[in-house]
Amino acid sequence: MTVARTGFDKVVASAAEAVADIPDGASLAVGGFGLCGNPIALIEALLAQGTSGLSVVSNNCGVDDWGLGVLLNAQRIAKMTSSYVGENKEFERQFLSGELELELTPQGTLAEKLRAGGAGIAAFFTRTGVGTQVADGGLPRKYDGSGGVAIASPPKEVRTFGADDAEYVLEESISTDYALVHALRGDRHGNLVFNKSARNFSPLAAMAGRICIAQVEELVEPGEIDPDTVHLPGVYVHRVVHVGTDIEKRIERRTVTEPASSDAATSSATPGTKGA
Repeated sequence: MTVARTGFDKVVASAAEAVADIPDGASLAVGGFGLCGNPIALIEALLAQGTSGLSVVSNNCGVDDWGLGVLLNAQRIAKMTSSYVGENKEFERQFLSGELELELTPQGTLAEKLRAGGAGIAAFFTRTGVGTQVADGGLPRKYDGSGGVAIASPPKEVRTFGADDAEYVLEESISTDYALVHALRGDRHGNLVFNKSARNFSPLAAMAGRICIAQVEELVEPGEIDPDTVHLPGVYVHRVVHVGTDIEKRIERRTVTEPASSDAATSSATPGTKGA
């Protein structure tokens, strides 16, 4: 199914329409950092249409009931490529039981793999992971359900460069069938602006997708975004969905400082500390 567009106008009517052609077994690059910038409207539309067997590349997999966690709970994800998976107990259960394949990747390496994929670079050398199982192989990617390893990571090429003959490991770039991202603001041509830490991975995920779908809180006309403030140019974006500013957002782990007691307030304060 092809989503029709007129000219440079990339806006589609709904999240459901935007993801309607994503088939079973597709690969997705999904933006967000923790729960910041999760494209939840697109994720929920994908859940509703029943797409399964997905291979997903994202910094993390949300939490049990939010972000990519909703697809994981419905067992729609077959493989995750991530740098951090520590906040999702269902993820742990599926991985250890052999239901889910995981390619655990250093965070900076994952970011560069996505950027390189979007830039048409096949692979690159990095020092990150040299001397560990990241380079040497043997990291469990999938368990057999009985405590044994069914699939382990393969060894990677290591070469020396520079006057000091430092070792570098070869990492292949990542490109995916689709990318799903959330932006604070976007125009009809697909130029996007991200909010704070949501910018960490979302532009890179968008670049890596052969078809990029962006949900935006604020939709503006072309020319209303100062070119100097554009975080991702519209050339990388193929579909735009307006979700509004009242879309639900979650905090992954709320941490607050307990108010000081009146007695403590009158005592000498610890140097270098501040109240919440």
